[in-house]
Amino acid sequence: MPVPPSKHPARRARRKDVRPSEIREAALALFSERGFAATRLDDVAERAGVGKGTIYLYFPNKEALFRAVVRHDLLPNLEALESVADSESTSATTTLRTILFALLAACDRPISAIPKLVIAEAGNFPALARFYVEEVTARGRRLIERVLRRGIEQGEFRSVDVTLTVPLVVAPALMLMLWNASLRPYAQAPVDPAKVLEHHLDVLFRGLAPIQTYP
Repeated sequence: MPVPPSKHPARRARRKDVRPSEIREAALALFSERGFAATRLDDVAERAGVGKGTIYLYFPNKEALFRAVVRHDLLPNLEALESVADSESTSATTTLRTILFALLAACDRPISAIPKLVIAEAGNFPALARFYVEEVTARGRRLIERVLRRGIEQGEFRSVDVTLTVPLVVAPALMLMLWNASLRPYAQAPVDPAKVLEHHLDVLFRGLAPIQTYP
């Protein structure tokens, strides 16, 4: 029995609502597999199961699609970590540990390929690199700076140059993320990311501790 015509608009509306997320999901998978330059909108459309023209209804070009992927699939994770950092009921040490292990957990998700992609293609796509710096890395740096300053103010950490310390805090987690997205399949010696991060935190907190207070 034919479906009454009045039901079609509602069904099409529901489908229209989910299309942007399906397109972003397909784009993220292809960006992770091929990089930005090698990913074509034709391929994204095929992976998402839509016509190429449908993509242009939501995203004017591939650069806009990349920005949408970052804003919808990466930034919510950063926002969650900002909420963790803003909780003064948790020690700065615990907060930094939570943030870094959250970054480590992202290593097994497609979004972990985005930092590698941006680094590899920054020279060819400077506008995307600037966008990523402004909306992701600068925001992440401010997040770590807040936690470090809180730890210093509360006497949990010794006084250090916060700006210079931020890269020391996050570098190992980012290195593990890049390793996972590129070289891990080819490495002969296995690396246990959790053990590496635990060792890093031990060294980091010993370096940040007030003199003669760390066991």
